[in-house]
Amino acid sequence: MSVVIIGGNERMANLYEDICKQYGCKAKVFVKENGPIKKKLGVPDLLILFTQTVSHKMALSACKEAQRYKIPVERVPSSSATALRQALRKYIWSA
Repeated sequence: MSVVIIGGNERMANLYEDICKQYGCKAKVFVKENGPIKKKLGVPDLLILFTQTVSHKMALSACKEAQRYKIPVERVPSSSATALRQALRKYIWSA
């Protein structure tokens, strides 16, 4: 299973990837927008959007691509490790 995380804390990017590994997921983390996100996004199984720490432009671009490829989007208000774990549990158990 592949996960793309948009937003979050720059210093926690490696932690986000480690948490996803614990749940058996491969993760890409985009904390800042460096060029068009749609070229880097790919077609993951889940898109996690940390809403408090992402720019509006980046969120719109990611959601537009997710809608285009019918990728489920999990909007998480907090960018904490616990919030990420809860989002992954919710998605993995419901899948």
